[in-house]
Amino acid sequence: MKKKVLLMGKSGSGKTSMRSIIFANYIARDTRRLGATIDVEHSHVRFLGNLVLNLWDCGGQEAFMENYFASQRDNIFRNVEVLIYVFDVESRELEKDMHYYQSCLEAILQNSPEAKVFCLVHKMDLVQEDQRELIFKEREEDLRRLSKPLECTCFATSIWDETLYKAWSSIVYQLIPNVQQLESNLRKFTEIIDADEVLLFERATFLVISHCERKPHRDIHRFEKISNIIKQFKLSCSKLAASFQSMEIRNSTFAAFIDIFTQNTYVMVVMSDPGLPSAATLINIKSARRHFEKLEKIDQPQGSSEFVRATTR
Repeated sequence: MKKKVLLMGKSGSGKTSMRSIIFANYIARDTRRLGATIDVEHSHVRFLGNLVLNLWDCGGQEAFMENYFASQRDNIFRNVEVLIYVFDVESRELEKDMHYYQSCLEAILQNSPEAKVFCLVHKMDLVQEDQRELIFKEREEDLRRLSKPLECTCFATSIWDETLYKAWSSIVYQLIPNVQQLESNLRKFTEIIDADEVLLFERATFLVISHCERKPHRDIHRFEKISNIIKQFKLSCSKLAASFQSMEIRNSTFAAFIDIFTQNTYVMVVMSDPGLPSAATLINIKSARRHFEKLEKIDQPQGSSEFVRATTR
């Protein structure tokens, strides 16, 4: 199942860097050696096994941009599922940026009116910390007004922190065909094993694709922070020719388990009973694994299955 994703924005806005971090396992400092994208760079990214993101990274130099709206208009903007437009927050040509964004919207309305639109206000690390929220809110208001009648979802991002994971998790979430079914089963699993929270991560990117929370948590940014930390740790393991399989973290108030779940996902289970033996949670994860593997076979009808809770002490 292919989904076309357009990645657009002016040259130097950071499109290729973010794509390389999310999908090609680059770390932020290594993106400095990436050159400018010439015309359109196509890549097919396999996500969750059956879902293929057909990613069009469009070079943002002026000559290319003009060409996209003239001779390549139908080819570029036809059958688009998602448009991601990246704005450099410090750009000195904001007016021109907004003009190109509006041209993208017009082309999307003509060729792919059902497409979802995301705007990333990028390089927020260059803005003083106490100014970030204000600047982002102002930009978000302008972009939402400019996008009508289409709706756009805006994110403040930087390659140097977890904000990139938050944005891209939200984007790919929109592309997962059976996400409601996945979430309903995850909720059932969380209740049966009496966990505080369960997260599902896509295996290659470590983006959060689904979660169930039964106890409120004060840190609303924890998902993207975990994605960032664990992915960096996983990359460190591979540099040492080691394979990251699983991890267990315990203290006096909780126990957390991260483990390979299905062929395409990792799972994280958080329990507030740190006295519960690891074996019980690991058996629960194992018993649910087969059921969730069936859910990943998107194009096949799903049978019902039951989870059995282990409570071994």
